[in-house]
Amino acid sequence: MNEVFAGRIAIVGLGYIGLPTAAALATRGIEVVGVDVNEATVKAVANGEVPFVEPDLSAAVSGAVAMGRLTASTETPAADAYIIAVPTPFRDDHQADLRHVQQASEQIAPMLRGGEVVILESTSPPGTTEQVSRWLAELRPDLVFPHSSEGVPDVYVAHCPERVLPGRIMIEMVTNARVIGGITPRCAAKAAAIYRVFVQGEIVLSDAASAEMAKLVENAYRDVNIAFANELSLISERIELDVWEVIRLANHHPRVNVLTPGPGVGGHCIAVDPWFIVGAAPEEATLIRAARQINDHKPHHVAQQVALKSERFRNPTIACLGLAYKANVDDLRESPAIDIVAAIAQAQPELDIRVAEPLTHVLPHQLADHPNVRLEAACDAIAAADIVVLLVDHDHFRSLSRSRLAGKVVYDTRGLWR
Repeated sequence: MNEVFAGRIAIVGLGYIGLPTAAALATRGIEVVGVDVNEATVKAVANGEVPFVEPDLSAAVSGAVAMGRLTASTETPAADAYIIAVPTPFRDDHQADLRHVQQASEQIAPMLRGGEVVILESTSPPGTTEQVSRWLAELRPDLVFPHSSEGVPDVYVAHCPERVLPGRIMIEMVTNARVIGGITPRCAAKAAAIYRVFVQGEIVLSDAASAEMAKLVENAYRDVNIAFANELSLISERIELDVWEVIRLANHHPRVNVLTPGPGVGGHCIAVDPWFIVGAAPEEATLIRAARQINDHKPHHVAQQVALKSERFRNPTIACLGLAYKANVDDLRESPAIDIVAAIAQAQPELDIRVAEPLTHVLPHQLADHPNVRLEAACDAIAAADIVVLLVDHDHFRSLSRSRLAGKVVYDTRGLWR
């Protein structure tokens, strides 16, 4: 018989995954405390406000706060379960930077009394969940942890990777299947009781390392397929073919589904996670490494093409449309669009660069120090531009009249206006 969770949950990290998870649990009757080091985020959530754009999240958060089920704090409280949902970026050598996970473990350790469940949601290399158990054990030698005991531990440790699409997080968090890997089977079962509170999709139990690897494989699979499309775009450009037409024709084959190319790959998952696999087995992960290199190179290629197009003019004005890493979200993490604009501005500081991003009101820090880059409305940017570079296929740009592009040099990296 499946266990039913009843208790208090602390979620460490109120970002794109932690806050929706907190809202999903709280709106279903669980007492949730959201924990974050950012005081502005904590203040916003405590007031029932959402610090980023995500459909349906604002209503869920405001409702949960109004019901008294969701609170926020900069301090980690005592709880019956802890979910770690902090960033796991990579360092310059592409190795995983686990300092935020370690810091979260250090915050949780003093609060443990025995019987708690600690779940790592942050995407991590295989072995990280066991490392969390070891970090906790070092800080709490008075308790028994599952990595060191075949019996019943005092604290249960598991991994449940997120697998949601920004723009659909509140839907997919409920409907998607979830993989839960425990350091022991009992740890997995304890964690599953928490996710059954709101997950309607299948819950699949496994071991922690396999669950960690499965998440990385999901994103590496996408990355390899995107790299194939991006490489096709480079080849087609060299031999003067329309890559969009080539892909359209190829996809008429019943067993072919080539993805669409773009200016690179962004976001905190696909642009990062494959490197964790490369780091785990560098000699064997040749295809995954090559895909990452292709996708990482694409922004440089786009910037070079814009530079070539600008040579047609004496002092051109360039409109760059979009800064987010994908359409219709305000998420700028690892965005190739930002890298492209920064590369253009750095290589040609005399250019007048107008940036249009309908989902943000300020330039990101990577661009704020470039005096030749300004943020303005898309219509104004296009009207002033000699060259229009489409970097993100937001619906806002899709709805623009094509007549606005008349007489402009257009570089469409998304195939939106072909």
